[in-house]
Amino acid sequence: MSEEHKANTANKETTFIRQVGAQAARKLKAQRGATKGVWFGLGMSGLIGWSVTVPTLMGAALGLWLDRHYPSRFSWTLMLLLIGLIIGCLNAWHWVASEYSKMQENQDE
Repeated sequence: MSEEHKANTANKETTFIRQVGAQAARKLKAQRGATKGVWFGLGMSGLIGWSVTVPTLMGAALGLWLDRHYPSRFSWTLMLLLIGLIIGCLNAWHWVASEYSKMQENQDE
């Protein structure tokens, strides 16, 4: 009877493992196929906006400080504002490109 009990227990464990594996596979498939909603898009646009805004404002603040402490014939504020804007745009472009590549990978799967 001990052999029958062992065989029955092993059979139940194998069935349980298959069920758990099937549930995990369904869950992963559902997550891959999930479409991103409007709130996700709004959140991304806000994130991209901040990724441009923060370096621009930091450049302007540093430029104002430099103009007050080290005056020169050209404006540090304008120069660093432009540099901050360029860095922010590059940052946003990189972010969008990486999200686009992730979306393409998910569609290929």
